[in-house]
Amino acid sequence: MTAQKKARGLGRGLDALFGDVEVNSPRPQTAAKKTKPEKPAAEEEDVRERDLKYIDINDIKPNAAQPRKNFDEDKLEELAESIEQHGLIQPIVLRAAGQGYEIVAGERRWRAARMIGLKELPCIIKELTDEENMLLAIIENMQREDLNPIEEAEGLKQMIDTYGLTQEQVSRGVGKSRPYITNSLRLLKLPPKLRYMTADGSLSMGHARALAAVKDEKLQIALAERAVSEGLSVRQIEKLAQESGKAGTRRKPRKTKSADEKRVEMELREALGTKVSLQRKGARGKIEIEFYNGEEMERLIDLLRAIR
Repeated sequence: MTAQKKARGLGRGLDALFGDVEVNSPRPQTAAKKTKPEKPAAEEEDVRERDLKYIDINDIKPNAAQPRKNFDEDKLEELAESIEQHGLIQPIVLRAAGQGYEIVAGERRWRAARMIGLKELPCIIKELTDEENMLLAIIENMQREDLNPIEEAEGLKQMIDTYGLTQEQVSRGVGKSRPYITNSLRLLKLPPKLRYMTADGSLSMGHARALAAVKDEKLQIALAERAVSEGLSVRQIEKLAQESGKAGTRRKPRKTKSADEKRVEMELREALGTKVSLQRKGARGKIEIEFYNGEEMERLIDLLRAIR
């Protein structure tokens, strides 16, 4: 199967992973004694639910291809409280990895479950290639808006660099437009300070995209700081960037030489027999005498020595 075909299939999102499976995990106070919920009546049992396996939480490890680098502790605690009260509604998706399992989708749920001491988790085991594993990890986070713009861009770039996918294939794989992918990848060209500001939410993705079009790094940082301190909109930043770009392309007007300066240049050229340039700034300046080969240089040196 080609990478392109895989990407097209994965573009459907997480439906292929989860289907309609929902399950309530045991509460932590009963986890040690009863780790599995009561089985539903045979006539009500869904075929997909029979695919669930209850896996020891210590046999599960994070996804090495997980694009998300930062997990908000406050939000994890909120999720842990929700799981404690209502159980784990959606199973975690795993794939076999060595002696245990690797998370494909559901790392936040796994982390929250560890916080409240659950021993086993309801899981679905999938057979996935490394490429499918990475794609699904990114898709899950993007669809649930769990990634900041920089993490998302890094994940997309990893897909391209690791598996040689084109932006078009990535676009189909994650269900985003081609321009979206292109603009996202541009964020990685921002200087480190701006990438950090984008990752922590100080700058929105819109602001970051506008600043990515600015070529001068110092100007990028200055505009970013103004955006934060003055609360400037994306449109205002774009306007300031355009104005600064136009100002930067304006050439400094050449200083015209006075009639006296031109006369001195002419006299020196006639005396030395070569091009002479007089450059003056206030009371100071310099005279440049050109030569084109070694013999010419020696001739000019002899002429200058004879002046003494």
